[in-house]
Formats: sequence, structure tokens, C-alpha cells
Amino acid sequence: MPKTKIKRLYLIPILSKALDVIELLDRDQTAQSLEDVYQKTNISKTSIYRILKTLVHRGYVARTQNGLYRLVSRPRRLHFGFAVQSADLPFSIALSQTVAAAAAASGVELTILDNKFDPDTAVRNAEEFVARRVDLVLEFQVEEAMAPRVAHILKKADIPLIAIDVPHPNATYFGVDNFEAGYEAGTLLAQHAQRAWGGKVDRVLGVGFAEAGSFVQSRITGALDAIRERLPAVPQDCYFQIEGRGMREASKTAMLEFLNTHRGGKRTLVAAATDSSALGVLDAIHKRGQEQNFAIAGQDCIPEVVEQIRSGSSPLIGSVWHMTETYGPRLIQLAITLLRGIAVPPYNYVQHRAITYETLATDAEPLFKLQAKNCLKNLPEEPKASPHRS
Repeated sequence: MPKTKIKRLYLIPILSKALDVIELLDRDQTAQSLEDVYQKTNISKTSIYRILKTLVHRGYVARTQNGLYRLVSRPRRLHFGFAVQSADLPFSIALSQTVAAAAAASGVELTILDNKFDPDTAVRNAEEFVARRVDLVLEFQVEEAMAPRVAHILKKADIPLIAIDVPHPNATYFGVDNFEAGYEAGTLLAQHAQRAWGGKVDRVLGVGFAEAGSFVQSRITGALDAIRERLPAVPQDCYFQIEGRGMREASKTAMLEFLNTHRGGKRTLVAAATDSSALGVLDAIHKRGQEQNFAIAGQDCIPEVVEQIRSGSSPLIGSVWHMTETYGPRLIQLAITLLRGIAVPPYNYVQHRAITYETLATDAEPLFKLQAKNCLKNLPEEPKASPHRS
């Protein structure tokens, strides 16, 4: 006699338990304590706790002031717009990845548009976000002169704005404390000069990013201040600034022009506003065969720069890590908090840390991974005010 074929059920146990909880709250139509839910479902208290926390976070359940849980009308899914600086720049790519991952983990729909490092494109993207009726915009647009126009478009549409790294009018700022990050880079350079050159420096060069405005440009101000404090013997007329636009090729061209017109001096410290600019300077001095006379520090810790630092033989001696991996979770958390109607600080700074050959040889690489892992855990708690705009 043939065996009876048993039909396999492809079920997800924890999902079934979550549905049991939702059905219980829907059936009773009264607020329930965690103990009530536990007694009525016979699901473990640990699972009940995690299920309720998740349902609150995703907006299916609300928690009352006295700690009871009730089913609520399901709000529509939050929809954020995210305008990235440029899909071709390493820092923008890393930022997009961490924001997209955090949005997915929080159940937020995310529309990403590329500003293409172009102010007119940034304006068109702001108008597109309005047309799509997003709930909030995360704006990474580096043209300070265009910031008021972008902000105005979103303000007219009553769309909250979080400005990343470059302040915008009527926006909540999120990003690095630029002067302090620059000061860290300048400290690295001065310490290198003291250690490798006995404190004797012929030139100090800042590779700026003027179109991003004074806020980002303060990275160079901070770096030069740190060098002046630690190397007071370097004459003021040995300090120079060039414009690199935060980009590799532009910085390479500007550095080659500088070397053509400033042939005197050898030992040169270079503080770059971005790692892309730092790599452009590296390309220029490599072309001239002057690597041994330079020490360069950048900002952002993009992978190519980390590899240069790790080699221990590159003129690129350090960079300031802005902990890009933390941007996504913190930005999504900040955005959801804003939409709940909870007050947030006008300036929200990320942590930064100087990275050198010595730190890479000890604990920095595991720290990169650990920071990203921990931040994905630290997602927003349950709503404490009305969660969504209609």
C-alpha cells in the first residue's frame, strides 16, 4: 500500500505568533498589558515583548502612558526623499548604502535622487520630491549658494528638511563638526612634522571646498589653526590655500598649478577638505616625483585613502573618519523623531576620529564594522506623539 504523502507547510513561526498578537488585540478592542497578552496567547514572554516592541515601532500598535498596548489604525508607510551629492563620489556611495539599509530596517520607503554635484539638478530634485509628496527630505547638496532655493521649495510644500553636512535655511543640520574635524587633521600633520622633520616645515597648504560654503571650509581653518599652535615657528607667509572643489581631478589640477608657481620649499603639509581632494594632491605630487617632501591629511576615510594610510609608506598619512556607517541609522531615527512632533536639536553632530597607520594597525578596522552593527540596533523606539502627517 503506498505511503500517504504528507503536505509540507512552509510557515514562519515567529510571524504566526505576531499575527496571533495582532488578532488578539483586534478581537478584544481594549488596551492590554504584556501579561494579558502572554496569558491569552501562551507565547513566551520574551517573544511577546519583542513582538510588541516591533509592532509599536512599525506603527501597528500604540503604547499608552500606563504601559498598555492597543491596536491602532495602520498609518500609511513613511516615504522619505534622499538627494545624494553625487553617485560617482565614494563618500556619497557609502552614505547612500547606510541610509538605504537603515530605511529598509525601519520600514521606510526611500526615493533616492542624484544631485550630480550640480545645483540646477538639486533644484529639480527638490521639485520632484514635492511632486511625489514625500514626508521628509534628506538633502546632501553641497552648493551653499543654492541651499536657500532648495530649502524654499520644500518649505512651501510643508516638507521637513534635514541637511547633511551643509546647512540649509529652516532645516535641521546633521553631519560633522567641521572645524573640530579639521583641527584633528591639522594636529595629525603637525605631529608628523615634529616626528619626521624635527618640526621644520617649508609650506603649509589647505585644499579647500569654497562652493560648499564657510561651514565646510572651516575644516581648512581648523587644520591651519592646529598647525599654527603646534608649529609656531612656521612663518605666516608660508601658509597657502588652493581650491579643490572637493574633487580628485580638480584638486590634482590645482595642485599642479601651485607646484608650477611655487617652486621654493620642500617639506609641505597639506590639509584637504575631502579625501577625494587628498587623492588629487597625491596624484599631482606623484606625477612630479615629490612624494618624499609631502604629508597629506584628508577627511572621510574612504577605502582608497585607508589603503594608502595602511601601507605606511604613502605621503597620505591620515584622514578623519566621520563614521559614515552611523549616518544612516541616525538620520532615519532623527527623521522619524521629527515627524512624531518631538523637538530635536538644530545641529546634530556625528562623532569623528583621526585614523593613522598606527590606529589601523590596532583597533580601527574592527571598530568600523562594530560601529555599523551597533547603529543598526539603535533604531527608534515607539512613538511618543502623533506619528504621521496626513
